Amino acid sequence: MKQHQYRITVEHLADAKGNPSEYEAPLVFETGNHDDILKIVELMKQRDDLDEREATSLAVGLKLFSEIMLENKGHALFSEFQPHFLDFMKKLKGK
Repeated sequence: MKQHQYRITVEHLADAKGNPSEYEAPLVFETGNHDDILKIVELMKQRDDLDEREATSLAVGLKLFSEIMLENKGHALFSEFQPHFLDFMKKLKGK
């Protein structure tokens, strides 16, 4: 399957108490996705029920997760969850 290619960077800025991060380097990895994640983020930002940060986080998280689930649809880990996830995505896209 042809995929868009992405480099994901997660940088830990501070812990839950506001203390500066102890991690010296960000987490960086490359991955693919059949959808244009940046376009999905822009669509999610247009929703009126999530702020920009929430919409961006949700879009990126869902697209990363759903691509792994799609690539591993026969995996037992996803078998019980997949029907619920499909229902959730229908509801999300219907808004």
